[in-house]
Amino acid sequence: MSEQRKDILDMPAEGKITATEAERLITALDRGRPPVAAGPVVRPKGRAKYLRVVMEFLEDGDAGRLNMRIPLQLLRAGVQLAALVPPQALARANAELNRSGVPLDLTQLKPEHLEALVEHLDEAIVELEQSDGHLRVFCE
Repeated sequence: MSEQRKDILDMPAEGKITATEAERLITALDRGRPPVAAGPVVRPKGRAKYLRVVMEFLEDGDAGRLNMRIPLQLLRAGVQLAALVPPQALARANAELNRSGVPLDLTQLKPEHLEALVEHLDEAIVELEQSDGHLRVFCE
């Protein structure tokens, strides 16, 4: 992904422009030059504060965009709050997750394990390119 495209995708999250304006800018950018193969993304080292999920997709000919910026502190708080959830509710949630194909045991989420997860997320970048869209998950 080009630096210009990334800058444009960051602008709605920062409140500088609307998603519609960002879409127009990206369309203009794409028309102005041929597509460039995405290279590795390098983020300055430091403690990540956000988990970003950016997705661009085509559905029935219409372009769509998802740009989420989730504070990692929210994950930390969620794990701490999970300790307050009654065991019966956690068991039901685990059963639903398993039925949906997500083998995750919520009773095993502990604050001390979360820091290791966040540290590994900090180093992870997931990118998926397909003909009908692009997905990128990373920390910043």
